[in-house]
Amino acid sequence: MQSSRGYLIRALNEWILDSGWTPHLVIDAEIQGVMVPQQFISDGQIVLNIAPSAVQNLLLDNEAVSFNARFGGVPMNVFVPIAAVMAIYARENGQGMGFGAEPGVEALFADEPETDPTPPEAPKPKAKSRPSLKVVK
Repeated sequence: MQSSRGYLIRALNEWILDSGWTPHLVIDAEIQGVMVPQQFISDGQIVLNIAPSAVQNLLLDNEAVSFNARFGGVPMNVFVPIAAVMAIYARENGQGMGFGAEPGVEALFADEPETDPTPPEAPKPKAKSRPSLKVVK
């Protein structure tokens, strides 16, 4: 089955633009194949403005997002595999959609080194004290 992510990104981009807002993408910059300006990556992510006034030759398809833009005055070709798009939202009000991991996405990156499959221990919840009532006279 084909991923719905590309379809949803295109639909939400159109809705955001029709509403007069500015579409932004949140990208996982650590996914293999992502080509974005490294100096703007923070905590492994980058937010990209994909408004028509900010980019040229925008292509949103089922495999990738690509466009040309200037970053700090330097032109760059941006390429983002669709699996690296974490969210699309409107800058003005935050409305949009975030994406979780999809089945089969792991297979795209099978040649990457494996991490320890043992999940870290979850912190134990703190004991909550029960509320109490006092009689006030």
